[in-house]
Amino acid sequence: MLGILTCSFLSPILRAQAPLGVPEADERYKVDILLVVAHPDDEGAATPYLARAIDEGKRVAVAYGTRGSSGANEAGAEQATALGDIREIEARRANAVLGIDKVWFLGGKDTASQDVLESLANWGHGMALENLVRIVRLTRPEVILTFLPGTFIGEDHGDHQAAGVLATEAFDLAGDPATFPEQIAAPLRRLEPYLENLRPWQTKKIYYFPDADKEDIFRERGPKYSVREISKSAKLAYWRVALESFRRHETQAKGFIDSLAKMDEAQIEKMVMSDGFWGSGISFVLGKSLVGGSVKGDVFEGITPGAIPFTRPDTAPPPTKPEVSVELAGPWNYYAEFRREHGLTHLPHPEPPEIAQQAGGTFVIPLWLGNQTSESREFTLSANLPPGWSPHAGPLKFTVGPKQVGAARIEVNLPALSDPAPKNPEPQEISVHAEANGRAIGDVKIRVELRKKSLPE
Repeated sequence: MLGILTCSFLSPILRAQAPLGVPEADERYKVDILLVVAHPDDEGAATPYLARAIDEGKRVAVAYGTRGSSGANEAGAEQATALGDIREIEARRANAVLGIDKVWFLGGKDTASQDVLESLANWGHGMALENLVRIVRLTRPEVILTFLPGTFIGEDHGDHQAAGVLATEAFDLAGDPATFPEQIAAPLRRLEPYLENLRPWQTKKIYYFPDADKEDIFRERGPKYSVREISKSAKLAYWRVALESFRRHETQAKGFIDSLAKMDEAQIEKMVMSDGFWGSGISFVLGKSLVGGSVKGDVFEGITPGAIPFTRPDTAPPPTKPEVSVELAGPWNYYAEFRREHGLTHLPHPEPPEIAQQAGGTFVIPLWLGNQTSESREFTLSANLPPGWSPHAGPLKFTVGPKQVGAARIEVNLPALSDPAPKNPEPQEISVHAEANGRAIGDVKIRVELRKKSLPE
């Protein structure tokens, strides 16, 4: 009797300590495409293509960096967190129109600026990346679509850029079992709440879409799709399916949505095809393909079912710098490093760098001053500006110690726009001349377009 009681008492403990095994990944959440964007309604940059892909049997998930709590509200009075709640509902409804039921939010905070570094900081870069890597490992996409990370004249929203940065990082890290290993580890006991039992996953391709006004430098850099074909499932043109999805975003575009109700189908089509929506089709820029294929080939060219090995980024060597140097800092310097570290030096980017700024304000040019000599150096900076633009102060002097890199900045007072403002203003070039101990060491250039309204730098 004692032996029976002892065995009965111990058996639950033995069962609890037994290994649980490593199950296969959950097929319910497997997708072919993961779209990574910043705010609810940003998916509109790709929805005509997504409608086509879904028509062809592809499974799609969407990950949003934020819930858009700092946006406008044309449909009600709610703001801040309450607005974010509403915009999340709008996003889920908009995706449901397309047949997308896998919608994720990374938990970042909506950040109104053009500086990707501010957005990454405000999102909690590490936590947001961990969340996105988890989503990649859960959904196991074949392809990631996202914003092209870079600073361009256009809306140039820092949150859009952050979505592209995080998507690229997740592409390069989700297949590495040493990255967020707690997501890979299996629990050793029942009700263990920390270890997640996911599997590493290497996505096969990543494509980008730019957030820029002028798209000349992006042409022929990836596939292009018409939006005029008729969806077999919806019996509407792909652009029309996308527009029907966008109509769920009432807080952001109620006036526009209401105007659609006053138009017939011919008027709606004429407006969409001529007003910069999707009239010229949907184009992508190929970021990386780990399965070969041509640059302009179909998004799924070369992709076959099944996992592929984890592939580390093909990192380019850092450029050789002179002993004493000056270079543009801030997001422009960051993106140069980002492209190099992630094997993306082929991505199009403007040279010289560029940005749009609100006229009548102040533009800050951030700089790195490098001194790799064994003695301190005095740097003198002066700005060569377009007519009507003025420096906040005269020539600036900075001392940088031996083997150090110093941060500097030049502030430029921007003129007001003429009345009437030019319709297609040309960017103006600013040149910063640098000397060290009286010797010229280089010039830094940046192009600035003045606008009536623009996000903060």
